[in-house]
Amino acid sequence: MKEYYVYIMTGLSDTLYIGVTNDLERRVYEHKHQITRGFTSKYNLDRLVFCEATGNVNEALAREKQIKGWKRSKKVALIEWQNPGWRDIADEW
Repeated sequence: MKEYYVYIMTGLSDTLYIGVTNDLERRVYEHKHQITRGFTSKYNLDRLVFCEATGNVNEALAREKQIKGWKRSKKVALIEWQNPGWRDIADEW
């Protein structure tokens, strides 16, 4: 079964980026090495602080949209629920 991931990246600026992908390791690598020009490279967002998986692409897209619609405080609470220290989850790979 294919997995789809909703994830949040941040950096020193504390700016948050919410994305969705079917290959989390590849996508985080692209963010960390600024392979694709865009929001995360502009703000140097290189730390994966939240991720969740689902087997349904439509659920992943709906969840991404849901989280993007939240106020920052609710996004922060979600991150801190899973990752209280805001460590880079990708460091474990």
